[in-house]
Amino acid sequence: MKFERLLLKDACIIFSEPVADDRGSFDRIFCKKELKRLFYDKEIVQINHSQNKRIGTIRGMHFQYPPKSETKMVKCIKGAVFDVIVDIRKESPSFLQWHGEELSEINMKMIYIPEGFAHGFQVMKPDSELLYLHTDYYVPEYEGALRYDDPILNIQWPHKVTIISEKDKKHPFIDNNFAGLEP
Repeated sequence: MKFERLLLKDACIIFSEPVADDRGSFDRIFCKKELKRLFYDKEIVQINHSQNKRIGTIRGMHFQYPPKSETKMVKCIKGAVFDVIVDIRKESPSFLQWHGEELSEINMKMIYIPEGFAHGFQVMKPDSELLYLHTDYYVPEYEGALRYDDPILNIQWPHKVTIISEKDKKHPFIDNNFAGLEP
């Protein structure tokens, strides 16, 4: 596995190093030993799978409030998505900055999302699927979200939005009361 740091503090792209032959290929998506420098002593406790039918579908921008903040690792296993993270850590030098990265079954990239980031994605190919590895359990009462179309963030989605949940449409815009997350 290779790690490429992003401009957003503590986030990175993870590249697997597939081994290929005439049978196909093999690559590692998780190695506790190699990922220890990112996860430290946190354990993966939940793995989720997302199926997305239509181009332009958006899921996000989700996070969990402390003390249930979670670190995530996301990999597209079928199709392609434009994956977006936003740093919402109050004291971070990259506070409210976003990064978008194409994740696909072809490029085999994964994105490492530290605690204190909001996460979402837009489907770029029909029938795209993602795996998410989480360091904490989903707890509805700690759930938070940013609006996918918040003008302060100004996320540049590659496609017109075709589908988004009613819940994600109703998240508030960032205002002067949004101070970010405490560590």
